[in-house]
Amino acid sequence: MKNRYAFADKLSGEDLKISRRSLHLTQSQLSELLGVSIKTIERWEKPQTIIDGPVVRLMRILVEKPNLIEQFRIPEQELPLRMLYYYRDELCTIADIDEDQGLVEVINFTDRLQYKAFGNQRDVSINDFYEFLESRCMPKSRDKLELELEELGVPFYDPLLIIEKTKGKMEEDDFWIDLRWKTREA
Repeated sequence: MKNRYAFADKLSGEDLKISRRSLHLTQSQLSELLGVSIKTIERWEKPQTIIDGPVVRLMRILVEKPNLIEQFRIPEQELPLRMLYYYRDELCTIADIDEDQGLVEVINFTDRLQYKAFGNQRDVSINDFYEFLESRCMPKSRDKLELELEELGVPFYDPLLIIEKTKGKMEEDDFWIDLRWKTREA
């Protein structure tokens, strides 16, 4: 017997609109969540439209488990530095950092331990953050370090500067880092 699932195969445009509103999402927010254009959402929400495909199952899951939306929502950056830690194209961890205050706030978007930047560690210190950065770039004790730094255009050993240039990519894995600084408003 084939596996079967308790999902409808089709969804009316009116039902999609009702589901979207029950999730407290605008058409724009739903289009961003589903990775489709706003025009597609507008077309789908016409009352006579019948929608099929994966979106029908995804909407059912979201309506049944609305907390999933918040679980994967990326918050606004509040602290001066944000580190985004990826496995291939999957965002696994965000760490917001204030170096002056020694603050590190971590959000994981995966339950897979090996994909979390800091594992299951709950209270990440600024030293833990710096150690993590060092683990994703060349060691300070590397032979001919000065030549490597010169090749990167980095004036001295600073893991932040090195990660900015290399994205923390290593030959033996598919993890990488994107660093973003919050712009100061005048």
